Amino acid sequence: MGIGEGGNQTINTELVLQGFGDVQDLQIVLFVLFLGIYILTVSGNILIIGLVVAKTNLHTPMYFFLANLSSLETMYTSTILPKILVDFMTGNRTISIPGCIAQFYFFSALVVTECSLLAMMSYDRFIAICKPLHYANLMSDRLCVFMAAGCWITGFLAMSVMIYLMTTLTFCGNNEIQHFFCDFTPVGQIACSGRQKYELTGFIFSVIFILPPFLLTLTSYMLIIRNILKIPSATGRQKAFSTCSSHLMVVTIYYGTLVIVYVLPNTEEMRKLNKVFSVFYTILTPLVNPLIYSLRNREIKEAIRKSLGRLIHAMRPQNVQG
Repeated sequence: MGIGEGGNQTINTELVLQGFGDVQDLQIVLFVLFLGIYILTVSGNILIIGLVVAKTNLHTPMYFFLANLSSLETMYTSTILPKILVDFMTGNRTISIPGCIAQFYFFSALVVTECSLLAMMSYDRFIAICKPLHYANLMSDRLCVFMAAGCWITGFLAMSVMIYLMTTLTFCGNNEIQHFFCDFTPVGQIACSGRQKYELTGFIFSVIFILPPFLLTLTSYMLIIRNILKIPSATGRQKAFSTCSSHLMVVTIYYGTLVIVYVLPNTEEMRKLNKVFSVFYTILTPLVNPLIYSLRNREIKEAIRKSLGRLIHAMRPQNVQG
């Protein structure tokens, strides 16, 4: 950490996450709730990854990107929820500055990666619906691997710059982060030096790495909807829309909460609501993603049904002859 400019000011060596400390009476209830969410989230996403790997009929670009998204969601929720659960159990909400930096790094890198992955998934659906005859050539296996790898590498490399700037921040005086994890704005608000360059770079990176994927996603779905409306039969329109409706729901939930938290004015009232909305995109979105894809996707539902059937058959006691 940088040396403070404030003369007699004491440099903090650890920070305090406010978390959900303002609802002390509900700590046990929230622990049980978040533990259940964590178990369901990890189990649901691992199930989707396992199905995509095991079932050959799911070896397509759409499910390849879905498996990447599920892997990301598992890492995403594991970056935040375990710390929250420990805080509930121990009542100790402190976090070391290196721990805060590490949490912010993985969280922010995964946010950038997810935005890019959602854009690639929307592009895949655009090609599938608007250019079906060229789909196999335009979405080759090699290209899909390249696109997915680019999403992951971009996210983690880009946020390395932000982490360097975060290490130059000095924390003195108030060390309580008004959030339940080390997010960009709450951390910057309690820094007493190095804040201007940190916030400016964060704004520039948001414009570079989040806005273009959002615009690509938006454009893809505008073109998809326009193409669907041209289909003469109602059955054809319904079939075409069903292939992208799950992804559209995920995109709407994710970007909707991101806009509320990071784009709307940072007023005192909004700061109180931001913690609630942050729960949606950091905790609930990774939970509902596998549910949305499994409940609204025929191939996933069929794969789950067959897997459960085989499991039940294997667990039945075998008849002994003789």
